[in-house]
Amino acid sequence: MNISKSEMKTLLKSQQGELDAVLMYKALADVVNDARDGETFRQLAAEEGHHAAVFHGLTKETLKPKKTLSVLMPILYRIIGKKKLYPLIARGEYNAAKNYAPIAERFPEIESVKNDEKRHGDKVAELL
Repeated sequence: MNISKSEMKTLLKSQQGELDAVLMYKALADVVNDARDGETFRQLAAEEGHHAAVFHGLTKETLKPKKTLSVLMPILYRIIGKKKLYPLIARGEYNAAKNYAPIAERFPEIESVKNDEKRHGDKVAELL
């Protein structure tokens, strides 16, 4: 299957986002006060890793996760608390699902990733 330049750009950006989310969720799991939250974040980290693998299967590119979110989110957790932070994380998951919708039409394997992102948003929102 031929992947256009703009599709590749979207796929790589998505792959990077999933990799970054793995580190972010692992970092949050280590600092949250609630054990249930920590367990949820560890589970989400694992699923985001699977998503990164789905995109890697399409891009064939090996990317390195960026640590920005994994450093920033634990700090934000300590400063603004979960009541303000978790809705931001949930919104990020919902936005990812929205962003994946158009590309999932062309690459059906992304459909399950898109659905997972919506579910992730719901799971994070349920922690409140």
